[in-house]
Amino acid sequence: MELTWEVVKYILLAVVIVNEAIALFTVFREKRDIAATWAWLLVLTFLPVLGFIIYAFLGRKLSHRKMDRIQTETQVEMSEALQAQKRRYSTMEPPKEDTMRVYRRTIMLFQNVADSFVSRHNRVNIYTDGNQLFRKMFDDIAAAKDSIHIEFYSIYNDRIGNELRTLLEQKAASGVEVRVLYDSWGSMGVKSSFYDHLRELGGQAAPFLMTRSNLFDFRLNYRDHRKIVTIDGQLAYIGGFNVGDQYLGRKAKFGPWRDTHLRIEGGAVYSLQQQFIRDWNASAANNKNRIYHYRPYFPEITVPDTEGHAALQVVASGPDSQSQQIKLGYLRLINAAQDHIWIQTPYLIPDDSVLDALRIAAKSGIDVRIMVPHMLDHPFVYRATQYYAHQLADDGVTIYFYQAGFMHAKTMVVDGKMGSVGSANMDVRSYKLNFEANVFIYDHDLIDRLERIFINDIRNSHVITPEMFAAMSPWLRFKQSASRLLSPIL
Repeated sequence: MELTWEVVKYILLAVVIVNEAIALFTVFREKRDIAATWAWLLVLTFLPVLGFIIYAFLGRKLSHRKMDRIQTETQVEMSEALQAQKRRYSTMEPPKEDTMRVYRRTIMLFQNVADSFVSRHNRVNIYTDGNQLFRKMFDDIAAAKDSIHIEFYSIYNDRIGNELRTLLEQKAASGVEVRVLYDSWGSMGVKSSFYDHLRELGGQAAPFLMTRSNLFDFRLNYRDHRKIVTIDGQLAYIGGFNVGDQYLGRKAKFGPWRDTHLRIEGGAVYSLQQQFIRDWNASAANNKNRIYHYRPYFPEITVPDTEGHAALQVVASGPDSQSQQIKLGYLRLINAAQDHIWIQTPYLIPDDSVLDALRIAAKSGIDVRIMVPHMLDHPFVYRATQYYAHQLADDGVTIYFYQAGFMHAKTMVVDGKMGSVGSANMDVRSYKLNFEANVFIYDHDLIDRLERIFINDIRNSHVITPEMFAAMSPWLRFKQSASRLLSPIL
């Protein structure tokens, strides 16, 4: 048959019809919200073939088998030892002071949606520099006597990654229980064999949810974005740092790395230990490698009142739940604010509920400040961040672009009374597409330290006004608007 223009038109029409039919089937066969549905229809319709490649990375959900495994493990009851510590360190009767009226409602929210108890008398250190953080963390690991549990989104095969692995191998050889949980996508380039010697020495390492190869399971969503370290059940770390040279400022592309991480001693350690065990058991290769006897991981913790007094609540969220617990916590803090809300986040892509809450707060005269990085990390994400920063600036929110390196901290402080530090960004991906963990804080002194850090960071930032956004080139503003259309799936 002769290939005429008429034949070509019919072929193209057939391709378009088939593409659209497959696109509709692909998008509607899985339950998702309206914004994500329309965003995927846009991608699959206007990018034939290429759109389905993008969907393979960003659109596919976890298999029912893996989701069932997560839900089963997260429903496991805490051991008798943990229940005892929960009774010891939790309280439903906070001190009788006016500020605790706000605390009480936030505490109740997390008890209802996340089964999270508040623990008091925690001693907390804040780290904003990777070199100081890992120096202290490695000292704590070196001093471990019983167990070392590590869970990171990224553990790279680079200088700091190899230093950590060597230290863990030494501890495993000495008889300390070592377990490492990592995300295979976040730790891109690191093969399972990276941990072979650790396994030979008695340690264990596993990819989150048994995702062993990105070649066969290359989805970008539903990743383990948590950063949790627990040592001997006595102390823990949580925050925004991953394990890689760039987090110590060793990569010229990013320059100095600005992040926030917490070192915790006190009852909150039990919540972080519990979360690690749940994640580990959901990811273990076989029943033999699972943790069944909880008691050894929840020893007695003693933190004198004179040294530790911070009230903390650990909250985890992920696609295994429809509650979006951390996002609800962010909304609760925003809506409870009476004076100021200060936020640091590398990615600012809020959904409509958070966007409206921030707008209402700013329009109500509350001092809303948001600090984001000035440099490009992920092109579409960065342009979408600029778009929303522009929108919020128009509504009276003060927008800072951090200049002294890459801003990766995920913090919120409200009225000098409450706040949050953890792994969750201010974006849709952290709200519902990835597994996250944050600590919500009810302590004036600790919040004051976080606020002083924010104020110090302002010295390394520039305020970007609505006029400055408006003066950007039409092409740049087009890229921002186009990226915003994809925000539900970024």
